[in-house]
Amino acid sequence: MGTEKLADQLDTIVIGWGKGGKTLAGALARSGEKVAIIEQSDQMYGGTCINIGCVPTKTLIHDAQQHGSNIPDAKYFEAAVQRRDELTTKLRAKNYSMLNDLDSVLVLTGHASFSGPKTIKVRCGDEELVLSARRIVINTGAQPAVPNIEGAETGGRVHDSTSIQHAPLPKSLIVVGGGYVGIEFASMFGQFGSKVTVLDRGQRALSKEDADVASEVLSCLHDAGVAIVSQAQVTKIAQDSTSATVSYDVAGNEQQVSADAVLIALGRVPATRTLNLEAAGVQVGERGEIVVDEFLATSAEGVYALGDVTGGPQFTYVSLDDYRVLANHLLGDGSRTTKDRVAVPYTIFCTPPLSRVGLSEDQAKGQGADIKTAVKKVAAVAAMPRPKIVGDPRGIIKFVVDAKNDQILGAALMHVDSQEVINLVALAMRQSMTASQLRDQIFTHPSSTEAINEVLGEVR
Repeated sequence: MGTEKLADQLDTIVIGWGKGGKTLAGALARSGEKVAIIEQSDQMYGGTCINIGCVPTKTLIHDAQQHGSNIPDAKYFEAAVQRRDELTTKLRAKNYSMLNDLDSVLVLTGHASFSGPKTIKVRCGDEELVLSARRIVINTGAQPAVPNIEGAETGGRVHDSTSIQHAPLPKSLIVVGGGYVGIEFASMFGQFGSKVTVLDRGQRALSKEDADVASEVLSCLHDAGVAIVSQAQVTKIAQDSTSATVSYDVAGNEQQVSADAVLIALGRVPATRTLNLEAAGVQVGERGEIVVDEFLATSAEGVYALGDVTGGPQFTYVSLDDYRVLANHLLGDGSRTTKDRVAVPYTIFCTPPLSRVGLSEDQAKGQGADIKTAVKKVAAVAAMPRPKIVGDPRGIIKFVVDAKNDQILGAALMHVDSQEVINLVALAMRQSMTASQLRDQIFTHPSSTEAINEVLGEVR
């Protein structure tokens, strides 16, 4: 498609190349629409997941697990980064061609912002284009949060979760933040041989997890040489040519720690600041998230938003489900909504990984539920030899069950392969399978899944 008179030709403009947006762009194009997709960087075709998020970080985590030494090896790390880069380059090219090869899709690389209700201004180098369409989809994702801490701006020895992936392997690293991103990177760099200190402002790291589950994660982090400092309020970050120093307060006592590098891991915020949403009449929330209804429609007619930019769970698979909802609304019978989602799982890729779905024990009790639980350390599960086979029998398995109807309310699985097993548990919950029914299923051997038979047999 040419670039002339585009305002009269386009049906849909998609801003951002995230999972939901790119999939929707392809579906609409194949249905006969003329679509433009705008990405501000040619290094981000395909979105966060394949370029700086899920795929590259889990590639590095895998290679860290294979390192087998607590001594930093710069050459080993460089090889891991090179493998990461080769993989993301291939995936980025594939994602680009999947849309660019469609005759009815215009791919533009540049910064997009609204100039009117359904009009987009795109700055492509020295050129500026103005595009209009009857429908606009915002899919710009999220970006690392920058805290209001002196010296916390990224640069030099201070990194966010993107820049740290190409930094030299630090012999020592300070991670500011004990949430999911901070724990993943702490686990990874610890296994690469870095001496890691995590400064967490909460009462304990992983405060959203039950204490027994969090304790198991922290024990494995300790195995990797990671130190956790709780109730640490960071007040200042300073750096020079040889090190970075973080000042923090614990119960009124000012302390300092120095390292080769600092990672700021205090969450991600929706990337909306430069979109000029006011010009389109798009409402945003307190954190800059785009407010949408259950069909992903914004406050502006004909404008929709998908993925992390809406302020919901920041998972690629949720963005994909956003696509399903919106595609069903635009191309189907309109019956699907975001309210249909039940038992959405997640995984923290520490080693071994922690996967969760549904309610924790604390959450269930907080809701006043009458519950039973089943909890067992992985090493004590006789009918689960796979972790021992692969050499890592650490972890814990925990189920929360409704005492009245035997429905599974939630599960926490921390063990080898948990990122796969959790999907089975989530499916069982969506299908209203009871704990007893799941307990008595037939699973392959030797597998991590078969632990379910034994652990659910101990519901008390």
